[in-house]
Amino acid sequence: MGFVTYVKESYNELVNHVTWPSWAEAQKLTVTVAVFSVIFALIIYGVDTVFSKALTNYFDWIKS
Repeated sequence: MGFVTYVKESYNELVNHVTWPSWAEAQKLTVTVAVFSVIFALIIYGVDTVFSKALTNYFDWIKS
């Protein structure tokens, strides 16, 4: 009976106590998350590229 009670209480919580955003607000927040995800990915790519080139140059210098 524990699982059934859990499901009933979870459903009650979602229906009566959760405030859902409007469709316009959900779209705005989705775009915001997507933009920041792309910006963060580009920053990570840039840092990775710089470190990769630095390590390549370092090991080429050691070989010489």
